[in-house]
Amino acid sequence: MKMKTTALLLACLSLPALAEEVGEVSTTFKLLSPNDKVVVEAFDDPSVQGVACYVSRAKTGGYKGALGLAKDPSRFSVACRQVGPIRFSGPVPPQEQVFKEGASFVFKHVRVVRIVDAKRNVLTYLTYSDKLVDGSPDNAITAVAVLDQKIPLKK
Repeated sequence: MKMKTTALLLACLSLPALAEEVGEVSTTFKLLSPNDKVVVEAFDDPSVQGVACYVSRAKTGGYKGALGLAKDPSRFSVACRQVGPIRFSGPVPPQEQVFKEGASFVFKHVRVVRIVDAKRNVLTYLTYSDKLVDGSPDNAITAVAVLDQKIPLKK
């Protein structure tokens, strides 16, 4: 039983981070339904304490947006920064999804993947969207240099 509990705990720890909205701006005015807007969300890297990421993305308003049925545009950016001492919860894989959020009713997601540049000892974060059939080539990237220690990589 103890082994099952440990496995469940480890599975939960490896889930992508959840974001909190830190702000938004309206980009269009709609009289009777929600405006189109750009939303800024923040999340902490689930495996790297001391790194926070900010994702900005377009959200479609109107009646479809209000009901959660709209397909948001594939326009976004990401900025990750060191916000405290960097600590690793353990070895990190060379590439790992750290954030995922829906951008349409079912089929489209905004994702952030952490890619370790071991040669330069840098954590890079790539954001992009995918869809069931085809994703978008739109993407953005940011990097956080780790200066005081070697990034522990999973073999």
